[in-house]
Amino acid sequence: MNSGINILICVAIGVIAAAAAVAVTLIVQRSMAKTRAKSIVADAEREAEDLKRNKVLEGREEALQITADAEKQANQRMSKIQSTEAKIKQRELQLNQQQSENARARNEIEASRQSLEAQFAASEARQAELDKLHRAAQEQLEHISGLSSDEAREKLIESLKDEAKTAAASYINDIMDDAKMTANKEAKRIVVQSIQRVATETAIENSVTVFHIDSDEIKGRIIGREGRNIRALEAATGIEIIVDDTPEAIVLSGFDPVRREIARLALHQLVADGRIHPARIEEVVAKVRKQIEEEIIETGKRTAIDLGIHGLHPDLIRMVGKMKYRSSYGQNLLQHSRETANLCAIMASELGLNPKKARRAGLLHDIGKVPDEEPELPHALLGMKLAEKYKEKPEICNAIGAHHDEIEQTSLLAPIVQVCDAISGARPGARREIVEAYIKRLKDLEQLALSYPGVIKTYAIQAGRELRVIVGADKIDDTETEKLSSEIARRIQDELTYPGQVKITVIRETRAVSFAK
Repeated sequence: MNSGINILICVAIGVIAAAAAVAVTLIVQRSMAKTRAKSIVADAEREAEDLKRNKVLEGREEALQITADAEKQANQRMSKIQSTEAKIKQRELQLNQQQSENARARNEIEASRQSLEAQFAASEARQAELDKLHRAAQEQLEHISGLSSDEAREKLIESLKDEAKTAAASYINDIMDDAKMTANKEAKRIVVQSIQRVATETAIENSVTVFHIDSDEIKGRIIGREGRNIRALEAATGIEIIVDDTPEAIVLSGFDPVRREIARLALHQLVADGRIHPARIEEVVAKVRKQIEEEIIETGKRTAIDLGIHGLHPDLIRMVGKMKYRSSYGQNLLQHSRETANLCAIMASELGLNPKKARRAGLLHDIGKVPDEEPELPHALLGMKLAEKYKEKPEICNAIGAHHDEIEQTSLLAPIVQVCDAISGARPGARREIVEAYIKRLKDLEQLALSYPGVIKTYAIQAGRELRVIVGADKIDDTETEKLSSEIARRIQDELTYPGQVKITVIRETRAVSFAK
């Protein structure tokens, strides 16, 4: 039992020793913590003191910088104020000088005004004296000449009019000569170059078509029993079919090329098929007429594509295609229009204008010759109305309507189309005329020139392209010959119809004849 108590006592003593050790350790740690806290507080106080000192220094430096900037701005403002004051003083000096100059100028103007008033008064007095002398001289001249002042004035005016007319005619001749020297060469170059750059063909159209057959026995089948086949064919096509003794040929006669072409193609199909009777004839003619209509549209489209013309109305394309079956003075109308279109494009390019518009106007300029109806209008005006109807541009419509001078030309395309139309129609081989019409045109030219007083003889030469007029030297002077040629040219242009242009040459010569015996 004592051993157990001893053990308990030993355990208690161990516990007390351990508790004492822990207490000592805590006391030591508390002391160390207090020491460390004091050290931290001291370090914080030092850092705060250093921070306070740095902030004070920064505040002082910023205050010094603000003070320096304020002084700098004040100095700059002061310098500007001083500069403005100097400019104001200089301006005051200039104003003072200007005022003094204005005062001096007013004084000079006043002096000049007084001098002018004095001179004006003196001139009025001199003018009154001159008027008096003039009236006296006029009365003396009227007394000497026996004419009043009005009569003398009228004679003077008449003489001045004659002199002015002579001078004006001479001046006009000089201007025309100068214009011919400067412009004629360039115009010829442009026209010749345009002609050379266009490939032309000689196209002769007739009013008859010859249909060739293999043998004469087919003629009887075409005529039919009692002529019923040929009558049915003529009634369906509107073409006169002439079957005569010409071997292996039948003549189709008519002035409408479309109908002649329909009759030719219908005959070709009938002969190739072998079945020729009235019902078959009507069927074939209707079929061929439809084919021709399709070919007309296709020709118009192909022509527009070849010339690079886009946006044409379908009815205009159809009219262009119909030109293939029309002719004018033996010249195929479509070929003439294509040629005119190309000439217009080349000439417009030479003159710096739009070649596309010129080519379009050249192609459409004769559409008035192929309308579906035949109104009582010249083809140029009808073509213009058709172009307006199908929304063509105003300058193109004007070029179509004015290419025969039936309306006023309002655009530069109009004279180009007119000139190119004349070039295409006047070139050699382009057109042909009936002999009677040709002779009548030459006679009309000569008779028109003979109707003028002083004209002795007239000669139409070069197939009517030139008219030579011989006048009497004792009846017309050199100045009047110019007027006569211009007047004849104007009347020919207004009254006659002719292809191309006509040159008028007035010849005046004086002959002195004597005989040696």
